[in-house]
Amino acid sequence: MKLPCVRVEREQGEATRAALAERGVLTHDAEIVEHDGVLYIPITDSSGLDEYEIVVREVPRREQPEMPADLLGFEPSYERLGGIVILDEDDAERAREIARAVMGSSLPVETVLNRASKVQGELRVREWDVLEGESTETVHREYGFEYALDLAAVYFSPRLATERHRVTEQVQEGEQFFDMFAGVGPFVIPAAARGAQTVGVDLNERAIEYLWENTHRNGVSDRVTAIHGDVRDVAAGSSDERHSSGGVRDTVPEYTGWADRIVMNLPHSADDFLDTAVSLAGEECLIHYYDIAHDEDPFGPGERAIREAANEYEVSVENRQVVRSYAPHELNVCLDVRLFS
Repeated sequence: MKLPCVRVEREQGEATRAALAERGVLTHDAEIVEHDGVLYIPITDSSGLDEYEIVVREVPRREQPEMPADLLGFEPSYERLGGIVILDEDDAERAREIARAVMGSSLPVETVLNRASKVQGELRVREWDVLEGESTETVHREYGFEYALDLAAVYFSPRLATERHRVTEQVQEGEQFFDMFAGVGPFVIPAAARGAQTVGVDLNERAIEYLWENTHRNGVSDRVTAIHGDVRDVAAGSSDERHSSGGVRDTVPEYTGWADRIVMNLPHSADDFLDTAVSLAGEECLIHYYDIAHDEDPFGPGERAIREAANEYEVSVENRQVVRSYAPHELNVCLDVRLFS
């Protein structure tokens, strides 16, 4: 049968499929088709998908009930992260019903989790109810890269895949790239793959262990320095450093004035670290500053905070990006701001 399909490169397939599922436009009546490294993802409606390449083509009908919706009789809301399906259900019985359907479907899934708390604490982790399976550890694939992680120990959101790709596609070979809150490396590793010398810092020691593992998974360990510690201490030259050799020492070099590009993906409190970001910035530096703000003025508070912290730098706002809706009347946004000395 002929259906509208999103045409996308294979390495972008899972992130694209997840984004289309979140928007409710995937069809479960037809199979995804692969041809010459390109995926054709069947959809129900192409309106409002201007950012994608849409083609109409012949796709095979899915004959057997294979998706959770086929078994449930309704379309459940879930996210996929590697071999884990993530639910956000308040009703425990409904969550268990969905989990059983997920495991009974054709999805390649090992574990089903339900969110049991909000992201909490300075390490930004949450509690989970394990509904099916045993392990909260998985390997997530995104835009051609692999990330090992444990959701019970680190923060990771698959919803930010498109935004991470937007930022890292701007990176130029030879850049000095600094991620102040690096997690397991989803900004650092693609930047290193594009030829940047990268530094990733995180207060969560488990995240840094996964970041280091992921540098080897993706063949970029020679261009990554992974540091466990508070980025404010790192900027001043005092923390633990994990080298490309895998060794650890007690102190790190001072990174004052080092960075050509800085990522500040800590949207609830990035403003508390702006003085540190300015100290890390070189003579010219592009900062990707993430914020959660009211939709009446989503960019104003962040821009004012950056200008106040910038001291002797001139400030140019190069891009104002709405990343996603976060809560009623609240947006997750990014300001791409260039500092000139």
